[in-house]
Amino acid sequence: MLSLRVLSDRLVAAGFIRPSVLLRGLQLSRPAFSRWPVSLLICLTGLLVEPLAWLQTLLFRRRLRRIQLPQDPVVVIGHWRSGTTFLHQLLASDPAWTTARNSLTVAPQVALLLQPLLPPLMRALMTSVRPIDAVPWSENDPQEDEMGIARLTMDTNMAGMAFPQVYPFHFRRSVLQSTAAFERHWLRFTRLTWLHDGAGRTRLLIKNSAHTARVAMVLRHFPKARFVLMRREEEDSIRSLVQVKQKLADLVGLQPAPDVRIQVEETVVSHQQLLQAFEASRCLIPDGQLLELDYNELVDMPLNTVKRIYDRFHLTGWEKARGPIAARITQASHYRAAAVQLSVEAEQRLQELVSP
Repeated sequence: MLSLRVLSDRLVAAGFIRPSVLLRGLQLSRPAFSRWPVSLLICLTGLLVEPLAWLQTLLFRRRLRRIQLPQDPVVVIGHWRSGTTFLHQLLASDPAWTTARNSLTVAPQVALLLQPLLPPLMRALMTSVRPIDAVPWSENDPQEDEMGIARLTMDTNMAGMAFPQVYPFHFRRSVLQSTAAFERHWLRFTRLTWLHDGAGRTRLLIKNSAHTARVAMVLRHFPKARFVLMRREEEDSIRSLVQVKQKLADLVGLQPAPDVRIQVEETVVSHQQLLQAFEASRCLIPDGQLLELDYNELVDMPLNTVKRIYDRFHLTGWEKARGPIAARITQASHYRAAAVQLSVEAEQRLQELVSP
């Protein structure tokens, strides 16, 4: 029997996807019959809110079009499991930042319309920690914008999480490449973010590991964007992401996860491709608009590391930001990440692939 905890995590991670997105997914990949409960839940929740999505579009279309987004957002990038989430949480503690939050990404097509209802409902139903790594979270915590965009289009990295048997296909299609249609969805989601979270705020903060390969796309629309690239030891990042993929496949996958050894091989390749794509576009980033940070530095000296971002990009308001950021660091200090252990065979394969 499906527990309330699993149901809540499943809805936050993959519920309320628009029916047109699901239809597109069926054109690209086939769900496994064994995963029918997940397929049914995703389908029914998307259908449930679709009439409200039409109403939100009708009521908010003009306001969204009139929004003037800041031209100099800070964009946190880097391979998954390299510290991007922790950095996002710390930066978003500064009340000057507008960013995507769980209460938006869970159902962006209706989040403006249901803004008075969604946060208290999520507060009552959400589990206290993320299902993939037990990091504390809440309805107001910042969230990667890819999670919200995945409700609006199948052209995101989350497609590979939904169909883990063909993850490389979706990674190449949706991360290493981007289409004009995806750009429209991303810009629409960014405007939704500003309208949802921007009251009284002055800055835009975006976190998305997939944008590591989309630097050119970001700069087309935000030529003054400042990028913070997180780096971590390759094998640590890969090992952790493999574990996350396995957990996500169990939680929201429409197909069973492949063998862990295969996951390792695919993740090593995608890790290399993601960073190669970044290096190919590094030259596009104007001088002074890129800062590279190390995962260990962030973990060991979080407050000093965040201050480096403010200093490098000449961001004002550090004295006001310092207190909330320090409080979030204190909250995070109670969290202890569990050691990631792969099977002996998978670990051996990882070492073979990453050895010089």
